[in-house]
This record gives sequence, C-alpha cells and structure tokens, in this order.
Amino acid sequence: MQLSNQEAERLVRDGAAALQGGRPAEARGLFKRLTQTGRANAQIWMMLAAACRADDDAPGEEAAVDQLLALQPRALRGLIMKAQCRAKAGDEGIALGIYKSALSIAASQQVAPDLQAELRRAETAAVALEASLRETREAALTARGLPPESRSARFQQSLDILSGHKRIFVQQPTGFYFPELPHIQFFDTAGFAWVAAVEAAATAIRMELENLLAAGTEGFKPYIQSDPNRPRLDDNALLDNVDWSALFLCENGKPNDETIARCLATWEAMQAVPQPRFANSPTVMFSLLRPGARIAPHTGTHNIRLVCHLPLIVPPDCGFRVGNEVRQWEEGKLLIFDDTIEHEAWNNSDRDRVVLIFDIWRPELSEQERREVAAFFAAASDG
Repeated sequence: MQLSNQEAERLVRDGAAALQGGRPAEARGLFKRLTQTGRANAQIWMMLAAACRADDDAPGEEAAVDQLLALQPRALRGLIMKAQCRAKAGDEGIALGIYKSALSIAASQQVAPDLQAELRRAETAAVALEASLRETREAALTARGLPPESRSARFQQSLDILSGHKRIFVQQPTGFYFPELPHIQFFDTAGFAWVAAVEAAATAIRMELENLLAAGTEGFKPYIQSDPNRPRLDDNALLDNVDWSALFLCENGKPNDETIARCLATWEAMQAVPQPRFANSPTVMFSLLRPGARIAPHTGTHNIRLVCHLPLIVPPDCGFRVGNEVRQWEEGKLLIFDDTIEHEAWNNSDRDRVVLIFDIWRPELSEQERREVAAFFAAASDG
C-alpha cells in the first residue's frame, strides 16, 4: 500500500485524535494502515502500542512495542511497556529484568519530565516483582527441605545478593594486588589455631590497656596523619584528628619498645600470631574511636594480609561493616577480615571504643609466595 506524505500525516492526526477521544479500536486501525506501508517510525509503533493497550489487545500491544524497541532499543517508555506486557503475561523474571534495564538507562541520562511518573511506577513495579519472586523462591526452597534456618551462610548470602538485599564486594587494594585470593569479608576464627590463645589473653591485654588509659591518652596519635610527600585528594574529617587515634606497639614493622615494656602480656600474645614480618610489617596497635566518630568507607593497601580486631572496650551503639555484613564487636572475641574489601566503623555511644588491631598472613599464601612477597616489599622499601 502506497501513501502520500499528506495521507500519512492525516492518518497520524486522525489516529491520535481517535486515541485521545476514547476510540482505541479506530485509532488502532488507522495506525495499522501506516505500519503496513513500511513507513512507520518509532513514534508510530508507540502510538499503535498505546491504542492496542487501550483496546485490550495485549498481543498487539507487545508486538508493536517489539517493533519500537527494534528501532530504538534504549527507548525508556518502550522498555517500560515491554516490562508491563511480560508482567501481565505472568513472566515475572523477564519483566523484572526489563524494568531494571530501563531504570539503569534512566539513571545514566536526563529523563524528560513527562517520563518521571512512569519511572516511579516502574520502580514500584520492580520492587513488587522482586518481592513476589523472592516469596515464590522461598516457598520452593522450603518445600525442598531448605528453610532459611537450615541454609549455609554462603548460600543465604547468594540469595540476598540475588534479591538486591546485599551487594557484591570484592578486594580493591589501593597498592598491591595478589591475584586469585578468595573474596571473603569475615573469616571464621575457628579455622585459625592461634585464636584461642589470643582470646584467652584478652583479660590481661585489657588490664594493660586500662593502665595505659589511666595515665592519659597522650601516647595516642591520629591514625590518619597528613604527609607533605603524600598529598590527599579527599577531605576526610579524621585527618590529623584524635577522634580516631592509635597507640602502636609496632608500627610498620618498627617495635615501640617503651609501649611494649608497658604491655608485656599483649606483646607476648602477639608472638603466637602468624604476622607478616618484612619491610613495613607487622603492625600492632590499640585503636581508639571517640564518641560520635565514624570511620568512612575505605579499603586497605594490599591483600596479602588479613586484619584482626580484638575488642577490648566496646560500649553499646558501636558497629563495624565489611562489605555487605555488619557485625558488633564483642569484648574478647576476635574478628578476622579482609581490609581490602570496603569497610567502615562507627561509635554512636558516649564513651571511647578501643580494639587491639594486628595483621596476619593470608592463610592461602604458600611459603614460597610469602618469601616472594616479602622480597618484593623489601626491595620496594630499599628503593
């Protein structure tokens, strides 16, 4: 069928008027005539889809939307309509995926004002679909003998990530990266033979800490200090700030004999720990976080070590997050974590919080790899 430009324009006008006038069947017929000529653009397919929807023609609506998206794959309104079509057809998983694609595209561009309400509805629909799919999945798993209380922690975390309740966090060291080490946020302390001895020494370590604090906190210095040779590009509120301060028994591999002499039980407990000993390692320190202070999300410098926290003074309303897992410090109970995964800490109490912090070798590194890494850091230090 051949149409002149004037005839095509008339069909568009008449179709739009019929659609606006509440005559969707008439509008659909007029737009179909246009599409049969092969001259339809994305806007015509959109109008045909709208007419089909108003006329309760679900297959026709989706077919028109598919033609629209073939011409403009990133058309937001078309993607939202396609998601709605799939949701009506009961294909919730596909519908959710399309909604997410539309919302991702919208987040990367400036959206026209007339689309804002549609996007809000898409967000609401996506949340509802996620909840529905999660409910269906939970029921199916429970029916197969896997209710939430019987699941492994890692499997449950995979479901939480799938549902959007948690994010995927990976190692992001700011300096040196050693490949093929597992991305684990918190390590199970039961896998480390030396942990029991350190926890058994916690009472003696706390007594030494309390004796230090009784004499004042003058020995504690800001953990983050300005360095003219290492300019910072951020505006960290804790820079040169004693709200987060440290008293070192060993700083970057250099023992502090004066502090060690006052903390013999602490230092003795550290001798049973597999600390990396080279160049600027190990580090052992009492870390003090004052009331109201918050350590912003950050990552460590290299992933060849793990960091250990032995909580000693922990008032209520303190917290610690590594990746997507938040834990509360428990006095005398060790935490072992990968500090190259984003982490943060806070003290919302009215008292100081103090933990003993030290680092250990990654247990996955072989003896040869440890020697190689130690040689590398020693060479870098010499240079």
